[in-house]
Amino acid sequence: MKLRTRFTELAGIDVPIVQGGMMWVGRAELAAAVSNAGGLGILTALTQPSPDELRREIDRCRALTSKPFGVNLTILPSVSPPPYAEYRKAIIDSGISIVETAGHNPREHVEDFKSHGIKVVHKCTAVRHALSAERMGVDAISIDGFECAGHPGEDDIPGLVLIPAAADKVKIPMIASGGFGDGRGLVAALALGADGINMGTRFCATVEAPIHPRAKQLLVDNDERGTSLIFRSLKNTARVGRNSVSEQVVEILKRPEAKFEDVAHLVRGASGRVLLETGDLDAGLIWAGQVQGLIHDIPTVAELMGRIMREATDIIQRRLAGLSVPAAA
Repeated sequence: MKLRTRFTELAGIDVPIVQGGMMWVGRAELAAAVSNAGGLGILTALTQPSPDELRREIDRCRALTSKPFGVNLTILPSVSPPPYAEYRKAIIDSGISIVETAGHNPREHVEDFKSHGIKVVHKCTAVRHALSAERMGVDAISIDGFECAGHPGEDDIPGLVLIPAAADKVKIPMIASGGFGDGRGLVAALALGADGINMGTRFCATVEAPIHPRAKQLLVDNDERGTSLIFRSLKNTARVGRNSVSEQVVEILKRPEAKFEDVAHLVRGASGRVLLETGDLDAGLIWAGQVQGLIHDIPTVAELMGRIMREATDIIQRRLAGLSVPAAA
């Protein structure tokens, strides 16, 4: 089943569904499954402990799929940042054709990727950021609504408004992120002006996602209220799945004098990895969006994507086609 949009043409894929780059989750088995089902799978570069390990993971993904897949490189401010230039070189040397960038000041990376003929999709949370990335020369935008897992920015604009607001101004292809998990969402995104959808949390609740079954079941058991917004007072808002750790973080940061250092021991990425790998749901944070309210099972990636495409096709060909528009007077 195929659905052609500007983004499927850009990425060389059959269906306009992208797997988001997710720390500890964006590994070869998940990315290859998404690509094999006709979408665009994404490896997460910084999940790998070194650029050489990333090269090996890219090779492992190629052994699992002959279809296009991409790599996510997220650039975040840090006292001791990872060797971004070396990760970038590993991506270029490995012959990757499409990259998802995210985070701050990506210009150096975008320019280098583009000079090697690599298509760049930049993740944004605001129209002004999308326009800046477009001027920078990226090939497509991934626009994140307030419903998303991770960092939705500080404007609190949900996708129903943000997607068409961006579509009104952005000229390059755009995929919509945040709150997508079924065929209804795909059709809605297309109607709002996007060229496809990006799913992260929904892909975590699939057979191929390389995380513990208890972590997957948490996403099924939670509903749309099952998230916490942390770091609000620090102007670095993040949406995570609600558990005992996220609730502690929220309570601590309610104090007027609270600083990041007061919660650093609770929010370490290594602790989140322990949760995902061991299923200890109180070990750390689990990044998850409001789409949890639409997750009711743990299918294979192929089953999920096939279902989404059947739902979308049915809506387009039957429900919408059957609506009648009164003739003008």
